[in-house]
This record gives sequence, structure tokens and C-alpha cells, in this order.
Amino acid sequence: MQLVDIGVNLTHSSFDRDREALLARAYQAGVCQLVLTGTSVADSEQALALCRQLDETGERLFATAGVHPHDAGEWTPDSARQLRELLKDERVRAVGECGLDFNRDLCPRPRQEKTLEEQLALAVELGKPVFLHERDASQRLAEILRHYRDSLAAAVVHCFTGDKQALFAYLDLDLHIGITGWICDERRGTHLHPLVREIPAGRLMLESDAPYLLPRTLRPKPKSGHNEPAFLLEVLREVARHRNESEGALAEHSTACARRFFALPELADR
Repeated sequence: MQLVDIGVNLTHSSFDRDREALLARAYQAGVCQLVLTGTSVADSEQALALCRQLDETGERLFATAGVHPHDAGEWTPDSARQLRELLKDERVRAVGECGLDFNRDLCPRPRQEKTLEEQLALAVELGKPVFLHERDASQRLAEILRHYRDSLAAAVVHCFTGDKQALFAYLDLDLHIGITGWICDERRGTHLHPLVREIPAGRLMLESDAPYLLPRTLRPKPKSGHNEPAFLLEVLREVARHRNESEGALAEHSTACARRFFALPELADR
């Protein structure tokens, strides 16, 4: 069984002393390919550097390059040029993490929207898929995406946590959906249990969002309290249970979906 983790924040400082061991645990668990999330120009540069440093074969580690809505205030006229150069690298497979966050509102909403639109235009120009962030902004995100969707190669709403209306709006736009350990949280994620059955095979992908969103169903829990890609198996189990399908079947179609979306190579079983 092979899994692809489409969203891991491997640049996070909590992993500074443990990245090689963390990847070894992921590979041992069957999480054989990972997409490292870039959330700013500097962070995207670091994600690409880690791909080169920790995967000499170029088969296992890939990255995104983008500016997160929390960091939209840092967008400058030069940001698009810097991201364009990063996105030319064969390891960088998508534009993002970009989007809208009307939950924490760490950046004014008009600035978030402008920064998102700049990155969507860049994705159209380069023919790259988009890795999207959204919190409490599904209606506005869908409105903006409608203007670009016909020209975009593909887009995934990463770490989907929304309601049925938001999910169906995204599916109507032919978007992909990323599910994390949020679904394992009995305090705030149970609404996802019936919704994951509505996501067609071929549109569903799995992600850890490590070091965040440690699955609360995981036993035993790590002493560090941090999530890591090896724990993606817990997300697989929970999603499979609520979709009424086997873990093997879910692993097969979600992995195939991720490889198509990010243009990842097939790997021989190892």
C-alpha cells in the first residue's frame, strides 16, 4: 500500500533536528511521496532546498510555492517574479499555499483577495495546479475561482473543514478536496464524517498538514504532541471508515489522484 501526503510543512522549525528520521518513519509506514508546502517566498525556497537535500533521486519529495493569506501583506511587485522562478523548477509542482482566511483575518481581506488573484493568474500562465487554503471564506473563494477555473489546470482545497454547501460548491467547480486529521477530531470534525462519502474517487486526496492537526484518534500519542506524515495512516483509516470502503481501496484511488494532480512518478513497491 502506497500513500501520498499532499501537504506537509516540513520547513517547520519543530522538525529541524528530526527530518531524516521523520521521512524514514513515513516511508516505513507506506507514505512514499510527500509534497512540501510553501507558505511564503522564503518558505517556498526552503521547501525546494529540502527536496534537493533529502531526496537525491527526485522521486519522493516535491514542493509547492506560494504566499499564504496570513502572509498576503508581504506580497510585493517582485513576489510574482520570485515565485515564477521557483515554479520553473521540476520539483515545484503547484502554486500555493494561497487562498483566503476570514477566520483569523491576519491580513485585510482585500489584500488577501488581491494576492490570491495574482497567484491564480500565475498558475494560469504557467499551467500549474493550485494548492488552496480556505477558512470561513468558501463563498468568496468560489466567486473568485469562477473567473479563473476554465483556464486553471486543476485546484485542490487543502485541509477541507467546511460544510455541505461549501463542499458541493467546490465539487461543482471541479476542484479536488484534501482531507486531514481534522476528521479525527470529535470536538469539531464530526460533520466531515458524512461529507467524505460525497467526494468522488478521483477528487479526494489525503494529507497530514504536519506538524499540525495530530489525529486525536491516534494511539499511542507521540510525546512531542506533533503530527508527522507517518500518522497519515490514521487519516486513511478514519476516512475509509466513513466512506464505507476498505483502506486499501481508498489508498489506491487517493494515491492515484495525487499522482495525477501533482504529476508525480510511479514508484515500484519497496
